[in-house]
Amino acid sequence: MVTVINSMQIPEDLQRLLDARHHAPFKLLGPHKLAPGQLCVRSHIPGAKTVRIKAVDAPMQRMGNTDIFEWSGYEALADRHYRLVWEDQSGHHHDICDPYSFNPQISDYDLHLFAEGKHWHIYRILGAHSREIDGIQGVLFATWAPNAERVSVVGDFNAWDGRRHPMQVHGSSGVWELFIPELDTGTLYKFEIRNRQTGDLLLKSDPYGNHFEIRPETSSIVAEDSAFQWRDNAWFTRREQADWQHEPLSIYEVHLGSWQRSEENGFLNYRELAHRLVDYVSSYGFTHIELLPITEHPLDASWGYQTTGYFAPTSRHGSPDDFRYFVDYCHRHGIGVILDWVPAHFPKDSHALAHFDGSALYEHEDPKKREHRDWGTHIYNYSRSEVKNFLLASAIYWLEEFHIDGLRVDAVASMLYLDYSREEGDWIPNIYGGNENLEAIDFLRELNELTHGQHPGSLTLAEESTAWPQVTRPTWVGGLGFSMKWNMGWMHDSLIYMSKDPVHRHYQHDQLTFGLLYAFTENFVLPFSHDEVVHGKASMLHKMPGDEWQQFANLRLLYTYMFTYPGKKLLFMGTEFGQGDEWNHNQALAWYVLDYPLHKGVQKLVSELNTLYKSEHALYQYEFEQQGFEWIDCHDASQSVLSYLRRSDDELLVVVLNFTPVPRKKYRLGVPSQGYYREIFNSDSTHYAGSNLGNGGGIATENTPWMGHAQSICITLPPLAGLVFKLQE
Repeated sequence: MVTVINSMQIPEDLQRLLDARHHAPFKLLGPHKLAPGQLCVRSHIPGAKTVRIKAVDAPMQRMGNTDIFEWSGYEALADRHYRLVWEDQSGHHHDICDPYSFNPQISDYDLHLFAEGKHWHIYRILGAHSREIDGIQGVLFATWAPNAERVSVVGDFNAWDGRRHPMQVHGSSGVWELFIPELDTGTLYKFEIRNRQTGDLLLKSDPYGNHFEIRPETSSIVAEDSAFQWRDNAWFTRREQADWQHEPLSIYEVHLGSWQRSEENGFLNYRELAHRLVDYVSSYGFTHIELLPITEHPLDASWGYQTTGYFAPTSRHGSPDDFRYFVDYCHRHGIGVILDWVPAHFPKDSHALAHFDGSALYEHEDPKKREHRDWGTHIYNYSRSEVKNFLLASAIYWLEEFHIDGLRVDAVASMLYLDYSREEGDWIPNIYGGNENLEAIDFLRELNELTHGQHPGSLTLAEESTAWPQVTRPTWVGGLGFSMKWNMGWMHDSLIYMSKDPVHRHYQHDQLTFGLLYAFTENFVLPFSHDEVVHGKASMLHKMPGDEWQQFANLRLLYTYMFTYPGKKLLFMGTEFGQGDEWNHNQALAWYVLDYPLHKGVQKLVSELNTLYKSEHALYQYEFEQQGFEWIDCHDASQSVLSYLRRSDDELLVVVLNFTPVPRKKYRLGVPSQGYYREIFNSDSTHYAGSNLGNGGGIATENTPWMGHAQSICITLPPLAGLVFKLQE
């Protein structure tokens, strides 16, 4: 079929190129042999008045009144990558190297691995990457859009005109590529995608982009090759050799945009944040920082949980190398970095993944599988190999390219259940008729096997709020393979209990004791996270009942309970000094409250609890095993007192917690060994702005059998306070 233009017949292929709907422009553009010794060069430059080939100073002929130009002759071009000189309608001359003179760069092996979902470094292939090909510097663009009719690279360099740089598709792989010579890093770009069914044009950011404009702008940016010199080898040597299950791990959860801000209330750079945060976190005893998602996202109010850039640290705080500096600086000062990572869902923003190539590509087609009802987002289609590969490569990217120590995987429960937060009839059962999302389960297992195998010592932490079994057990015994799981049950029970007026707490006593029935079924983290101090839930301080003194005493008691209870620790920023207001992502924490003794006391208490936790083997050696914990008395509901032992191979600690404001003198406790029990921690100390009631440094045992033990101690319990005693050899 041909089209006639100004009495000139235009073949169908060329007409499709003119209509910007051709999937294989290299068949038409660039150099082509016509016969032995005869060469044809064809270009399509919308808006050009004239075009000539610079090497032979030969003008190209316009085809009819189209913007297709052609030259043919028997003269060989000295350089395969010839230059075109063209004049636009304004009389400006442009001198370019023809992109269509370069051969495809993506190998069949790369495409094969990607189609199988097994290309762990596909982010080095797809996206935009500086390349030198045949001695010519430029940028290689590639994207996956199998249902597109045509894909083009657009940007300032071509006036955002999708006709100028159409890409070539690699057969049935759905991968499109184009090398554009002499394009610089820092260039803004997007992919213009033509919907195969409707002809609509979609303007999309790069799913594999490494750098983006600062919101509200959404263009991808060609990132520079990293010149960063890592200096954290010693950290990685220690990490690979560490027995993390039996070492202390205390996490400070941070939202970088609101921990601190500039004097003008602007965002701080990653490098400045590194120095400020490391100084702070180190001085208060935390071992790790956990970052709320810093993957690129368009909406501040999503806190990063509606991610659009799975391969890019947000530009709000600087460049990718600035973030590398942040991680490196943390490591060189003994602080691990965990990244909150969101493979459960993604936003519907039109510039991003949603309906990427005009079809349901990354998401499901059926809304009963596609729509996340709670968050107004899309759910990933884990059954699609390329989608699974996208997410797995993202995980590897952060661990490998940015030296991240672990991933906290958000919203795991929503991934595991097909009927998560859905009404009856609004979900589709799996092939066995159940509500388990089998594809998501397989994805999570592969994620954990891959990250732990490729990066020894790296951690994965599941935010999983149900009773799903074996979340932190190896995949080869049927588990999901996570390193740790947030103990949401303990967190909820503890906060409900602490919110009660002490006079009523004896009715709720089992909320503190129930958790020990399952405490060692998983490797648990005890989280007081950002989710507990927003949306009307009140700050940690104002969850506590009573007058001001009692609120602070309750908070000190709660933290003492947390740090002496089996499980790794996590506190969200601001909770460590008892900020009174709920967290507001639009402003810095209320640091001014540290001018007040009660707030300063909480901060000092957390610091010394971290020190206690890291220095006493009994508090961390067996956090995940039963032998590290033993009740002394869990039945004293009438006085709202709990007491228990914490053990290691060489230490014994006694913990006693009084959840009422009533001081209790001559409170007798059974203990397993004779000797002197030194009081090594008292949350009622004046150091923490308490009333300073205690036991004079310690107490000796008496030969009075009590609570099943041959020995006992008779102690004074301060009001709303926790005590820790250590047996002296």
